Amino acid sequence: MQEQTEGTAFVQATLKVLGGKWKLLILWHLKDYTRRYSELKRLIPEISEKMLIQQLRELENDEIVHRTVLSEVPPKVEYSFTEYGRSLEPVLQKLCNWGEQHLRRLESDKAST
Repeated sequence: MQEQTEGTAFVQATLKVLGGKWKLLILWHLKDYTRRYSELKRLIPEISEKMLIQQLRELENDEIVHRTVLSEVPPKVEYSFTEYGRSLEPVLQKLCNWGEQHLRRLESDKAST
């Protein structure tokens, strides 16, 4: 029973950092490339500017994402994984793989009915 309780605490800690509708999608778009804010907004058009800013700040506060302000006119901001954030890459890939299998399963179920 203690293992279940500890596991729950670990899952809760993970959800505190990665939970919500947008964080995993933001991280997916950052996993291979440094992105400017405008690129992220274009890649995730359904997210509001306020929510994107909030989610990026939270990821930055949790030391998953690094924010760089470029001294250009007008100033530009880039986001990338921190070294610690890179530890999430295998998790993101596993989630992607699971999602692909899940969609195939749904399509298969739909075709057989």
